[in-house]
Amino acid sequence: MERYGAGEILLTSMDRDGTKKGYDLEILSLISETITIPVIASGGAGNLKHIADAFVLGKADAALCASIFHFGEYTISEVKNFLSKHDILVRK
Repeated sequence: MERYGAGEILLTSMDRDGTKKGYDLEILSLISETITIPVIASGGAGNLKHIADAFVLGKADAALCASIFHFGEYTISEVKNFLSKHDILVRK
């Protein structure tokens, strides 16, 4: 996809989307280590550790989260604070 001009890849695990069971870290890390453009993890975030794992274990450049916000489980500030405390760079 890179050679066709893709600027980033949104990698969604449809099997995990909305399940809150965590991202598919195996495929996420495989793709992230194979291509040079940014990879956005999507599908499965259920808690703060899942999001951190997307960056640390999955090597994602960004993480998409929806259900955890829709159902009021976490706020964006809580996610950012958690990631910052675990030395993961976040926008302020």
